[in-house]
Amino acid sequence: MPISRVTKLYAVEDAKIFPLLSDPEGGTPSYGVGIDVPGIKALEISGDVEVKELRGDNGLLDSDSAISNVTVAWPHAKLSLDVLAALMTSDVTDSGTTPNQKTKWQMKKGAKPLPFKIEAKTPTSGGDIVGGDVHFRLLKCVMSSFPGLGFAEEDYKTPENEARCVPLISNGEWIDVEINETATPIATAATP
Repeated sequence: MPISRVTKLYAVEDAKIFPLLSDPEGGTPSYGVGIDVPGIKALEISGDVEVKELRGDNGLLDSDSAISNVTVAWPHAKLSLDVLAALMTSDVTDSGTTPNQKTKWQMKKGAKPLPFKIEAKTPTSGGDIVGGDVHFRLLKCVMSSFPGLGFAEEDYKTPENEARCVPLISNGEWIDVEINETATPIATAATP
C-alpha cells in the first residue's frame, strides 16, 4: 500500500540553494553544489492566479484562470556571503592570515540576479509519517527583491530573501513536494 498523500507540515530544519548552471530546451537541467541557508526560519510559497471573464448578452458567459506568478520567501537567522554570491553576480574573497583574516562579499556595477533552485525540508517526523519528512523544491528561481541586509538596534537582524519562480525550460518542472517514509537529508551534490 502506498504512503499517504496527506500530511501535516511542522517546522523547517534545513534549506539549500543550488545555482542553476544550464537549462537546455528538451535536455536536462544541471545545478551547482548546494549552499546551506544558515538558520532557516521559514519557506513561504505563494502565487497569483489571473482570472479572465467572458461577458456578453449582459451576463457572465464563461471564466478561465491561469497561474501567473509563484514566489518564495525565506528568512534565515545568519548572514551567508556564499548565499549572496549565488543569488546575484558578485564575488566573495578571503584574505590575510591569523589573526588578521577577513572574508569580503562585493557586488559591483552591472550585478544581475542569477537563477537557482531552493530546497527545504521538515525535521524527522515533521510530517505525519513517524521517521519521515517532507521536502519542498522550487526548481528555477530568480531573486525578485534585494535581500534584506543591515543591522537592527538592540536586536538580531534576520536576512530575508524573495524570489520569483518559473518552470524549467528543459522539462517544464516548476515545484515539487515530496513526502518521504524515511527522512532524507537534502543532497549537497549537484543533481538534476
